[in-house]
Amino acid sequence: MQVSSRKPVIEKYMTQDNLVEQLTVAHNQLAKHATNVHKFGGSSLASTQCIERVVDIIRQHCQLNDIIVVSANGKTTDALFAIFQCAIEQSPELEEKITQLENMQSELINSLLNAASAARLQSYLTEDIKQMKAWLSDQPETHHADILAFGELWSARLLSSVLNERVCPAIFMDARDFLVIDNEQEYNVDYSVSRPGFEAKLHANHLTVVTGYICRDSQSVTRTLGRNGSDYSATIMAAISHANQVTLWTDVDGIYSADPRFVPQSRKLHRLPNGVAKELGRLGNPVLHANTLKPLADGKTHLHVASSFDPSVPGTEIGRFGQLAKQELSVTYLNDLILAQSQSFIGDLGREAGETFAALCADETQGLIVIRQEQQKAVSQWLAAHDTEVAFTPVSILATVGHKVTRQGNVKAKFKRTLRHQKVLAVVDAWSGHSVIAILSEPCSVELLNNVHHDMTKDAKHIGLVVAGLGNIGVKFLEMLPKQLARIPALENLHLVGLMTSKKALINTDGIDASHALSLFEQHAVSFDKALLSSWLKSHPYDELIVVDITPSEKFSQLYLEFFKEGIHVICANKWAASAPTPKYNELLAEAKANNSQWLGSTTVGAGLPINYAIQDLLKSGDQICEISGIFSGTLSWLFETYDGSVPFSTLLLDALEQGITEPDPREDLSGRDVQRKLLILARAAGFELSLEDVERQDLVPNELQAMTTEEFLANASQIDDFFATQLNEAKTSQACIRYIARFNVKDGKIKAKVSLECLSKNDAFATITPCDNIFQIRSLWYQENPLIIRGPGAGRDVTAGGLHSDLVTVCQNLANKQAVVKIKGLE
Repeated sequence: MQVSSRKPVIEKYMTQDNLVEQLTVAHNQLAKHATNVHKFGGSSLASTQCIERVVDIIRQHCQLNDIIVVSANGKTTDALFAIFQCAIEQSPELEEKITQLENMQSELINSLLNAASAARLQSYLTEDIKQMKAWLSDQPETHHADILAFGELWSARLLSSVLNERVCPAIFMDARDFLVIDNEQEYNVDYSVSRPGFEAKLHANHLTVVTGYICRDSQSVTRTLGRNGSDYSATIMAAISHANQVTLWTDVDGIYSADPRFVPQSRKLHRLPNGVAKELGRLGNPVLHANTLKPLADGKTHLHVASSFDPSVPGTEIGRFGQLAKQELSVTYLNDLILAQSQSFIGDLGREAGETFAALCADETQGLIVIRQEQQKAVSQWLAAHDTEVAFTPVSILATVGHKVTRQGNVKAKFKRTLRHQKVLAVVDAWSGHSVIAILSEPCSVELLNNVHHDMTKDAKHIGLVVAGLGNIGVKFLEMLPKQLARIPALENLHLVGLMTSKKALINTDGIDASHALSLFEQHAVSFDKALLSSWLKSHPYDELIVVDITPSEKFSQLYLEFFKEGIHVICANKWAASAPTPKYNELLAEAKANNSQWLGSTTVGAGLPINYAIQDLLKSGDQICEISGIFSGTLSWLFETYDGSVPFSTLLLDALEQGITEPDPREDLSGRDVQRKLLILARAAGFELSLEDVERQDLVPNELQAMTTEEFLANASQIDDFFATQLNEAKTSQACIRYIARFNVKDGKIKAKVSLECLSKNDAFATITPCDNIFQIRSLWYQENPLIIRGPGAGRDVTAGGLHSDLVTVCQNLANKQAVVKIKGLE
């Protein structure tokens, strides 16, 4: 979507200190129209360049009245922790560290704002540093949270000022002015106080930039929400404002099936059910955190995780989904934990202990719970009240996580098999039902994590299939699909998710029952346009997407470039793209290669005959093709194999039209254009660069009949009879026959390509074939004197649909071993 290039209208207003320029409500620079919450983490706001990127994201993805939640810029919180520690230790480095932090903030301010705004924020920063020094010099422990809060305060103040200058009206809010929690252990929000407090401070038609991570308690004492608490802040703000959607903009473009920093083969989980996401956060997922999903318990708000470093890449959506999303599995781990075993942990008291200490896993039948190291003392004190002995053992956990995975006996059995050589103390079902957890006596190594992830997720890739074109061949393709899915292992993870014609489409991200695809299309298809299709394709929730184009549409083929840019694979019977002008064709090849998109079109020539495969195999083997020739049109094959002069050619033509052998306008066949395109496609497949204009074509339709309507041509078809009668009689005098032949050859570096009516000896390989068959002849270094010949039906719904299925299996086999490269942009 393009942002308006109009010149922004500026409104000037007075703050307490300065005159400030602000974009007016009516003339803002935002592009979206939905009320949502967006959170930007510290890495997304780490530098001037990062903040510029965030401003662009806000411009494209936000609307007035949206809420922006921010973390402290970059490593600011770490710097504040270090400063606090220096104060506690009375380190001589304290003043230097404060100066470094102040300079870093000043550089951000001066690089992003105009002089007046920069001066205003600089004055606020000076006062804040002065206040910080005062707290650090006098009982710093009392003001620990206040000192840490400066990071978020500075970040929100700066971003709101930048937005006011460049994008739209914006205000910043210090969350401590309205957000109230009970304590820094449970982090429960008092919504009865927080919601009206927030609403009282809202400015209509403004973006609201809110500090993440910080809040206050009922005594108005500053509190924090723990490390990575800004994500929790974002979902709290969604609950307070009743937002429909929360987007966490971070340095990774989604949630993965394992930590991508350590598991290169991890897969992006495009859609996660709420319960599974919550379980991942509880068990150590590096992006999701334990409290993040608490405010979204009602399931009405969807959570998205996306990359601020590459906002065009679809991220992960968390919410309510169907069965396809519920099939996902992932693996996570945590080291440095404690296994506590006690008689008091058996039965109801064990469940009470697990809930009290938010145990990572527990088994009340065996009397054990797994806790974090810092909880050991509290557990000892709790058990002392019950006068019970306890044994503590250092452990780690490794878990496989998925929707109701504890009910899936096959998954649990596989998980146990992968750990059969490890020192496993116990395997426990999570109370949520969404994870099976192994308690290990030794730390979980990266090698073990990778091995278990491979074994648990190697068959989990989801491939979406979209079928465009529901004519005779499309219907047959769909009729064949259910049996193919059931019997071909390569198609095990393939899901039919889209059906479309030129006017309607049925898209279902949870899959379309292939056995009832056509009836479902009739019942549920809706009108669509290119914009809607493009929007869906850019955000489809699959590891891979394959589009099968069974249309004759040049317009649809023009979408291939967009498909390839999105990494989508194309299988086509449509000839337009493969015979496009050379610059366009080369652009398509380059884009497909750049984005690892596969483009197969075996049925563009020869229907189900393996002519394309034969050419590819010869080239891969090191052979060089020097000639391709044959009869490439089933229609012309039938006409000239059947025409013997006993009836006029026009009578035969009308009979072929009646039988459906020709196109509705037979001139399409007689023009030779179809054969011309097929010869070009094969020549290109053989590695030669040429255009359609390079292929000489004999049109069998007289000039005077070419401009007529179809009805007029059919009424005057007898005008072609004399020409064909003459050609046939001349051939007969030489004991020969006439055939419409395609020929391509290269000799001494010179290329010659032509499609035309030829007089052939009756001993010629092309002279006697079954009517409607195609025949292809290839000469190469290896097949010179005795050429390679492929012959058979070159048209027909069954063989063409079968050829498309052959391509589909090939693509899925190639994708089976494809691995995506995960880039954690914020760490580069």
